[in-house]
Amino acid sequence: MNPLSRRRLMIFASAAFVIAATAIVTAWGFQLIGGYMPCPLCLEQRVPYYAGIPLTLLAVWLASVGRVTGARLLLFAFAVVMAYGLYLGTYQAGAEWGFWPGPTDCAGADTSTRDAGSLLQTLNQTRVVSCTEPALRVFGLSFAGWNALVSALLVLIGLVGALGGRERT
Repeated sequence: MNPLSRRRLMIFASAAFVIAATAIVTAWGFQLIGGYMPCPLCLEQRVPYYAGIPLTLLAVWLASVGRVTGARLLLFAFAVVMAYGLYLGTYQAGAEWGFWPGPTDCAGADTSTRDAGSLLQTLNQTRVVSCTEPALRVFGLSFAGWNALVSALLVLIGLVGALGGRERT
């Protein structure tokens, strides 16, 4: 077993972990601190991160103990999971730009309240979140657009880590 191969896999899996964890923490930060309520499709775009992050951690561990084949398989599985996230982000970003219709049943509302006395006030202030109207654009991209870019990067990292550059001994 080539130590360079192990180290390379650990680097790719660690990079995938850091980028994916940063993306999901950022999404939670915009929601909890910034007050940007996610639509149902936005919430679905988080699922690949929830599934993929543990795969990257397991890949790091497997590579560290010399299980190179297992680490490669996990990085490939991570790439597949993130490809689904890329699809979701692209679909929503395209719907936001009007390239294709968005889902007809995609609207959610934050109706959480702490006490029954303020329920009517909460319902009056409820803001419905649409999947086809971006809440914010940063450098021209919505949250969905940024998710598509980050997901594409993560797919690339997973595939290169799993399939590319096998060292010869």
